[in-house]
Formats: sequence, C-alpha cells, structure tokens
Amino acid sequence: MFKKKSLLLLLLIGLLVFFVACGDDSDDTTGGDEPGTEDVTDGTDEGDEDGLPYTTDPEMEYHYFVGATGTEVNTLDTELGQKFKEETGVSFQIEFLVGDLMERLGTMVAGGTYPDVVTPDHGIEMLLDAGALIPLNDLLEEHGPNILEVYGDNIDRFTMTDGNIYYLPFGITVGEHVPDPNINQGAFWIQRDILIQNDFPELHGIEEYFDLITAYADENPEIDGMTTIPFTGLTYDTNWFTFSNIPNHLAGFPNDGGVQIDMETYEADVYGDSDAAYQWLKKLNELNADGYVDREMFVSNMDDFLSKISSGRVLGFFAYGWQFGQARIALEDAGVPEREFVPLPIVLDDTVEKDQYLDPPSFVQNRGLGISVNAESPERIIQFIDNLVREENQTLVKWGEAGRHYEIDEDGMFYRTEEQVELVSDQDERDAFGMTAFEWNWPVLSGTMSDGNSFNPNGQPAVAALEYDEDDWQILDAYGVETYSQLFAEPDERPWFPAWSANIPQGSEPNLFEARAEEVTQNYYPRLVLAAPGEFEALWEEFQTAYRSADYIDEYLDFFTTTIQERMNGNWQFEYFD
Repeated sequence: MFKKKSLLLLLLIGLLVFFVACGDDSDDTTGGDEPGTEDVTDGTDEGDEDGLPYTTDPEMEYHYFVGATGTEVNTLDTELGQKFKEETGVSFQIEFLVGDLMERLGTMVAGGTYPDVVTPDHGIEMLLDAGALIPLNDLLEEHGPNILEVYGDNIDRFTMTDGNIYYLPFGITVGEHVPDPNINQGAFWIQRDILIQNDFPELHGIEEYFDLITAYADENPEIDGMTTIPFTGLTYDTNWFTFSNIPNHLAGFPNDGGVQIDMETYEADVYGDSDAAYQWLKKLNELNADGYVDREMFVSNMDDFLSKISSGRVLGFFAYGWQFGQARIALEDAGVPEREFVPLPIVLDDTVEKDQYLDPPSFVQNRGLGISVNAESPERIIQFIDNLVREENQTLVKWGEAGRHYEIDEDGMFYRTEEQVELVSDQDERDAFGMTAFEWNWPVLSGTMSDGNSFNPNGQPAVAALEYDEDDWQILDAYGVETYSQLFAEPDERPWFPAWSANIPQGSEPNLFEARAEEVTQNYYPRLVLAAPGEFEALWEEFQTAYRSADYIDEYLDFFTTTIQERMNGNWQFEYFD
C-alpha cells in the first residue's frame, strides 16, 4: 500500500492553489522554444566558496505570505533550506492563509503594509492595482540569469502592458512536456468495489454512471455500519467552482474557467445555463428526490467533504484529484482498497464524442510570486530564486538526494526502489528534507532535464510503475491500460489554454459579470437540485432569466473571445481596458 503514497502526497502540494473556476493549477506549462536547463550561473562571488554569483552577507530572513492553505514553516528548519542559505545567505518564514483571502489582502492594501514576498493567488489584481508589487525587470537582468533562461519566450506572457514584470508564475516546462500518468485534474470518481462487482463495465454517460451507483446503494444501504452516501460533491466557499464546472466537463470541454471556446470559431460562450447544465441539474434533482444525493452537499465545508470521502461510505462524486489527497491517503492507511476511488471520464451521453478532462500543455500567467514594496534588498530574493531554479537544486526539490531518495541506473536514468518510494511517501521526511517547502509556491520546473530525466518523479516510467499496487493493477488490467490517465481521451491542442488565466482587473465589467454569475449559480443550483421534481422547470426558467440578465455578460464574452484571438496570435498581454 505504501507504493502510492508519494503520488498522493504530491496531490497535497501547493497544487492546492485555488483557481478561479478552475481545476488544477498543474505545472504542465509550455516552455516556449524549450530553453535548456543547464546552469548559466558560472560566475564567481568573493563571499561564495562554491563560485556561485550570489551575495551571502549579511544573512537575510524574509517573510513570505502564500494566499492558500498550508502549514507555516521556516525554510531553515529543512535540509534544503539550510543548503540554499549557505548558497545565498537567504531564508524565509513562510506564512499560509487563514480565513478569507480577499479580506486579508484588503487589510494589507488598506494599511499599506505587505509581507516581503507574496503569492496573492486570485487576488493578484488587487495588489497590482494597489501598486504593492515592484517591477522585476532590472533585478532579473542583473541577478536572475537562470530565471530568464528557464522562462524563455514565456516571459512575454506575464510582462504587463506597461512593459514591467511584477510576478513570477510557478509552473515552467523545459525540455519535453511530460504528461501526468495519473489524474490530478477533474473526474467523476467511483468506488472501486462497484466496478469489481459489475465486472469492470465500460462507462461513458451520466446515466450509466448513476445506474451503477444507485444499484449498489440499494444493495448496500450501509457500509461498515455507516449510512451509505451514493453521491456527494464539493461546493464550499472558494471550491464552488468544483461543482459549477461540472456541466462544462460533461459537454466535453476542458477547464477554461467560466467559458467554453468553440474550436472552429474560437468564440467564447458561458455554460452556466447550457443544455448540459440543465440535464445535469435535472438528473441530480431526480436522484435527490429518490434519496441518492447527500443532503448536506451544499452546506458541508472542506473538512466535512474530506471526512466523508475518507470514511469509505461515499460511492461517487466529482472533484479535481489535487483536492482530496488527504482522504485518499486515509483510505490507503485504513487498508480498505475496495473503498478507494477510480477516476472516470464521464460525459453527458453519446452525443458527446469524447471527453476533454485532461489539460493540454498550458501556461498559467496570472498567478505567481511577487516582491512587495516593503521588501529590503529585493535583489537577494531574486538571487535566491535564481539559485532555486538551477537544475541541480530542482533535482533535489523534486527527486531528493541520490542514494537516499533515488538511484541512477547505468544509462543515467533515475529510479526508486520500493524502500525509497516508502521513504518519500513519509510526510515527516518530505517536510524535514524540504520537498514540501519548495515543490510549489515557487518557480519550479517540469518537463525533462538536460540528461533526459523527468523533473517530476511520477513522470518517469520506472517510478510510475511502482506507484501502483496490485489493487490498482486489477483495475488497470481490466480496462487494458497502464496508467489511469489512459482511461481518458488525449487533450486537443488549445494554444490559449487556460482562458481563465487572463488578467481581469478588479471592478471591470467582465469582473463584475463573473462575480454576479457566481452569485446567481450559488443561489439557484442548490435550489434546483433540492426542489420537488414538479417545481424544477419553473425554477430553471427563473434561473435562466436571472443568469442571462446579469449585467455585462456581453462584455464578459467579448473579453474572452478577444483574449483567445490575441493568444492565438501570440499576444498574451494586450490593452483591452481603458
């Protein structure tokens, strides 16, 4: 069972960064002209015994605020943090979000007092509008040669229209794109025992999916003495997008946020009141009337959701893989493989030719790490990051230490023994070494190294194979695949992806519609699911009127259509708003 834990722990990383109407902020990002990953910092510095061109005196500790949940850490409490301090003289006290992000950022702006370094997540526009982040252009030119090298042509994508760079996005692909063999992204999940008891049926549409679940629930009203929950969902607070995105995926589209992009015209449209949304909500309404939907689905918080999933009594749900890694580990530790979950690419029905759950190679340019106006000696922060993205250090962050966390075969390819898979699955080891502190919320590399190894261990075939135990292979063999991602259709090429990463200024017309649309769906979707079946049609018409009458819907669609067209022409930052 320990074989899969390192994979599941990766799902708990700062991948948990919230995306506005998104899934997984995965680090699958295109690398422009695929710059090499060789270290370019071969200069010398008087104070550096290793010949690295970084100032190490005086020692500096910076306050880094991350606008997402996590566990506070001082980088000096990790082995990697100690190493990086020796190389740069810099360390960080990393604080994570507690409470509401926009309220916390608003307090910073009102007081004009900011942490030295900040990842404001979806509140980045607020800090940009407040002038809280300093331009990085000159600092990068003088102190960040490695940073400039790894971003390559992608730098143009996050250079703002005033010509300045204010933040550094996290995910950077260099070399070759390496797809994730597992499902970090969206899927309909089903309890493994349901598939086993039904001889591993082929499932395509929601009717087939729910037919299996309801039949199993009828036969198993209780699981281990607990009432069976046939279907639940994640709807709490900033995770509302998880539920509101479902019609989009059922219609065969990837997660472009609140819009779907026509593959022929490249025009944007909303889907909140689409036919897929109607059919999905009507199906849930019918299931709810028959007692198959979790009655607490619209009032449960994240902890409640994870507790239910880890209990083993939930049969099915929709979520992004990175959202419930804790629950998956709990099920592993409980030793009940039949209660674990399998991801499925469910679509509406046979009218949807293929699913598009897997993200194509992408670049998320509207999230990242910025240096605030309050930071002293900001060049030291840039030097730290420049050192961090060197291939040697990225290998330590992603793989660990050779001979301890991984081995190297005669061809120079990295692999792990079963004992090493167990070691890197130990959260205490990951914390102490520094993997947890540095594997996200910083510019990090994915793709391939200069020697052909994958930066991400689970992208290495020899490691991916060890992540699966005999229970996984029972499922994979039954469906004739070698990885869970092979259950899903290959993603179509979408050069603009993801649309949701467009920078939308706070208070702009598209931003106002986005907020109003979310407000309307949060009001009506639960009522549509929980209503008496005879009230559904009238309530749906009421919802459609409220949704389509929201101010600035035309401006919202025009903004995203323009964004797609500009990106298709290679322009990711352009003047749209006066």
